Amino acid sequence: MMNRFEGPGGREARIRYLDGDFQVVSPGSFVRCAVTGESIPLDELKYWNVARQEAYVSAAASLRREIEVYPELRSRR
Repeated sequence: MMNRFEGPGGREARIRYLDGDFQVVSPGSFVRCAVTGESIPLDELKYWNVARQEAYVSAAASLRREIEVYPELRSRR
């Protein structure tokens, strides 16, 4: 995996998200969070959803998206 100082500079990568891993489809140094729009350097990417093919900057952003998609989760305790 490239670090942020190598390769194609500041381009956004295209990623195929897999279970427990991801595949770089088009080289770049970062992806965008589907919830916040923040840049996520590839070497810091930890959260994504395989079914929706989305990346998230944090666990909180991932939870926020889950609640948007499944509002009934909000009432669970």
